[in-house]
Amino acid sequence: MLSRRIFLGLFLLASSVFSQDTFEGVERIVAVGDVHGDYNRFAALLRTAELIDVKNAWRGGASHLVILGDFLDRGPGSRRVMDLLIELEPQAQAAGGRVHALLGNHEAMNVYGDLRYVSREDFESYRTRDSGALREKAFKRALDEQRAKGGLPEDLAEFRDRFEAGNPLGYLEHRLAFLPNGKYGKWLRQQNVMIRINDFLFVHGGISPKYASASRKEVNERVREELMDASKLSGGVATDESGPLWYRGLAQLPENMPGVVAHIEQVLRTQQARHIVIGHTPTVAIMPRFGGRVIMVDVGVSSFYRGTPAFLLVEGPTCFNVYSKGRVPIPLDGGNVVEYLRAAQVQDPSNSRLRSLIKQSTGR
Repeated sequence: MLSRRIFLGLFLLASSVFSQDTFEGVERIVAVGDVHGDYNRFAALLRTAELIDVKNAWRGGASHLVILGDFLDRGPGSRRVMDLLIELEPQAQAAGGRVHALLGNHEAMNVYGDLRYVSREDFESYRTRDSGALREKAFKRALDEQRAKGGLPEDLAEFRDRFEAGNPLGYLEHRLAFLPNGKYGKWLRQQNVMIRINDFLFVHGGISPKYASASRKEVNERVREELMDASKLSGGVATDESGPLWYRGLAQLPENMPGVVAHIEQVLRTQQARHIVIGHTPTVAIMPRFGGRVIMVDVGVSSFYRGTPAFLLVEGPTCFNVYSKGRVPIPLDGGNVVEYLRAAQVQDPSNSRLRSLIKQSTGR
C-alpha cells in the first residue's frame, strides 16, 4: 500500500497534467455563475449558448466554458451537474475547446464534509438498493462506539431517530464518492480555483488584499493540498473568509471607497489581466463594476434563488449578457451602466430587483 506522502505526491503530479491555469487566443468564452444543483436550468443555458445539443453532447467547438464554482448544494441535481461536466470535459477538449469547472466554497465544503447545504434530494440521488444495509452497519458501529464510551443510550429509539436523521439514505454513498479516490472527490481535487483566459481572470469569490500578490499556481496548488489533507484546512486558503473561495469585497465594497481601485489594479497586474470575473455574490444581472474591471456573473441561475438565467459571453473584445431570447452588450472600460441596465430590463422585464436598481441609479 502506498504511504500517504507518496500518494499525495503522485496525486499532485497527476493533477499538474490537468491544472493548466492560463489560456491565450480563445475566441469564444461562456461563463456561468452559481448553478447550485439546478441541472435543468444549467443544461438549458448550455443549449442557449450552443455548447451542447439536445442529447447533451458537446457542440461548442473551440469555445471555452467556465463554471464559476458553486455548482453543488441547495438544489436537487448536483450529482447530475457533475456528471454532465465530467462527460463534457473530454468532448470539448477533443473539439479544441475546454470545460473549466472552477472550485467554489460549496465544492470545497462537500469535499471536507460540511454538508449543511446538501439537499435531501441530492443524498437520495446516491441511494442504492444496499443503502439500508449500509446504514444499518454504520448504526451498529455508532452503538459500539457509545458502548465503548460507557454504555448504550438510555433511549435507543431516540438515538436511532437522531442517527437516521443525520444519515439519510444515500449519505454514506455520497461521502464515499467524495473521498480522494471516489468519482467526484478525485475529479474535484483536480479542478482549479483561478484561471486566466485571454485578459479575463476567473475566480469564484474574488481576490482580497491578503492574496493580491499570490499567483494562480500558488493558490490552486495550496487548495489542492488542503483538500487532500484535512489537517491543512485550519488556517488554510480553502476555509479563509478572505480567500478566493469566500471573499465578497469585489462585489460589495463601494466603488468610490478609497484604496479599492488601487487594490484591483494590483491584482490585475499580478494576474496579467484586464478584468476579474466572479460568482459567489448574487446580483440582479451580469454586472460590471469598477469601470468593468470586475464583472459579477452570479445571477441566481438556480430556481432556489429565483433569478433569471443568463450567462456571460465573451466574443473577441466584446462581452454580452445573454438571456434565453437575446443578448445585451456589457459596457467595459467605463461605459454607460445605466443604459446597459435598461437594455437588460427589456430582456428581463419581470425582474423587479433590476427595476429597483435602475430607479436607484437614476433617482427616478
